[in-house]
Amino acid sequence: MSVQLRARTIVLTLCSALLATAVAALPARAEGTARAAWEVKGPHGSPTAVVALDRTDGHPTLAVRREGRTVLEPSPLGLVTEQTDFSRGLTLTGRSERTVTEHYTSPTGKSRDRVARMTEARFRFRTADGARLDLVTRVARDGVAYRYVLPRNHGNVLREASAFTLPTGANALLGGYRADNELRFTRYDSAAAAPAGAYMMQGLFRTGGGSGAAGDGDYALIAESDVNGTYAGAHLTHTADSSTYGLSLWNDEPVLTTGPLTTPWRTIVAGDLATVTESTFVDDLAPASRVRDTSWIKPGPALWTWLAGGKEAGQSLAAQEKYVDYAAERGWPYEVVDAGWYYKTGEWEVIDPQWQTDSWMPELVRHAAAKGVGIHVWLHYSLLTDPVEREKWLSTLARWGVKGVKIDFMDSESQERMRWYDDVLESTARHHLMVNFHGSTIPKGIQRTWPQVMSMEGVGGEEKRNNTAEQLASLPFTRNVIGSMDFTPGAFHRPYRPNVASDAGELGLSVLYESGIQNLSGTPESYDARPEARRYLEQLPARWEETRLLTGDPGRSAVLARRAADGRWFIGGTFTGAARTVDVPLRLGAGRWLVETLTDGPSGLVRETHVVRGGGTLALPVVADGGFAALACHAREGRTTCEN
Repeated sequence: MSVQLRARTIVLTLCSALLATAVAALPARAEGTARAAWEVKGPHGSPTAVVALDRTDGHPTLAVRREGRTVLEPSPLGLVTEQTDFSRGLTLTGRSERTVTEHYTSPTGKSRDRVARMTEARFRFRTADGARLDLVTRVARDGVAYRYVLPRNHGNVLREASAFTLPTGANALLGGYRADNELRFTRYDSAAAAPAGAYMMQGLFRTGGGSGAAGDGDYALIAESDVNGTYAGAHLTHTADSSTYGLSLWNDEPVLTTGPLTTPWRTIVAGDLATVTESTFVDDLAPASRVRDTSWIKPGPALWTWLAGGKEAGQSLAAQEKYVDYAAERGWPYEVVDAGWYYKTGEWEVIDPQWQTDSWMPELVRHAAAKGVGIHVWLHYSLLTDPVEREKWLSTLARWGVKGVKIDFMDSESQERMRWYDDVLESTARHHLMVNFHGSTIPKGIQRTWPQVMSMEGVGGEEKRNNTAEQLASLPFTRNVIGSMDFTPGAFHRPYRPNVASDAGELGLSVLYESGIQNLSGTPESYDARPEARRYLEQLPARWEETRLLTGDPGRSAVLARRAADGRWFIGGTFTGAARTVDVPLRLGAGRWLVETLTDGPSGLVRETHVVRGGGTLALPVVADGGFAALACHAREGRTTCEN
């Protein structure tokens, strides 16, 4: 090496070291003598993230504040690998910051056109022996997120130290954890007093602020984003009498690594209740779409035949053709054929998908296509585990003209199963097959990266018998915040639904719950017996342009409005408790609005028309544990209906 080159290298090294020291030291502020802290601020109105490092043992923490109030107390950070403990003994060697602005569209979800603006700060930590961990934080108008980056391999990840410490007095809405994410949510007046155990990674906490009125104050929804086969799914864990909720990986199994590692985002969706409910933050954090041509991805309502006819209907071409005809009459673009279709008649032997003569499905697809209806079919995930068999099934379905697959019974969030999701999503995209996952994980940003995912279960939907009115009023603020949810509303014939006395409430669920393929689960007879409900369901649009929370109290009530491309607003509401008159603020915009409401009357659904000014209040009767549905459009001279 020449003298000049050696001198230049020394100068650059010194400059880099000085710059790193300056970046690390200048923004810091003392938190007493115990720790140094660095603030990360996002766009105007955003919460503030505070990353801190203990001066005595070098453990990092993260806190979240909103308008001077505490949303998250200083909470542990870090992870532990086979070779290195990155949860303590750290020093900060550098910090950098940048602005992230991304524009994208989504065929599913709460809104179509999206703009994500975030401040990203990267904190570079080192251990005493020189091992490096980067903490990447992002702050947006609707939340704070962080993830870890290991620039080189330090062995398998044993656990994360990540945890969330709530302020004293916070309450909680939590669902117990199970592999299929289908357990009910329970409201706890004290987050600290919730029973010890495991909870789903979609816990909602009211952390304070406001007047204490329903839906008022500061909220935080703990979630995760960008989980793929390099990692495993996570859930919350809680010990008795603690305000801290830890994070555990699937079955506490090590995450296998072979090189550098970037973990999923740990996400705190934060703001008032409307901000949290309307948030797309979990999607915003996920990688951009891996599907270039999305012209074949077309959401829309479907007639789902499982609750209407069961497995017997799934083995009958004649029955399925009648369902297709009914969907075509209603203007619904899809019909979903559930379990039973690929078994040999009278047997439980699976047909070979390349033997078209063994299946009546091609004939059904042709019949449906002539009626303008697309067919989605159910598959057990085990048929798609072997790459050769997976290609056989998916290529055959695509050749037949099937539009989508409903894949069921994964029942795991292990690293191995997340790798399976990666493979199946690549394959279904290549074959232009839309996807609905059941017995599954929850979306976690997957619908941005793979927009052919129309919906996911991860919820105890209409076919389950353990739902309650409280559960119906919990889902808009928890599970459905994260992504499309296949609850399958519309089963008026089911005696087990918690709003069995409220056809209006059942109808409202078709809007209150968002799903890229809204699987309507009633029988044709049940719809024909309720012509007003049928008329409303016939008008459901393929997708939503915008979503607004009109009013709500998690676990007790929820009213959401969703705007269609033609400018009309569809509104759905659900309430727990005794029959009463409820006041619904019409937060749709200025001017006069024509609102058609559907409520429960003594002889069935009652349709009424109201004219309300934007910002005004609509008073509606609801029965016990009931709800309503509505349709709003701009009022103009001579207009008497919002129907197109």
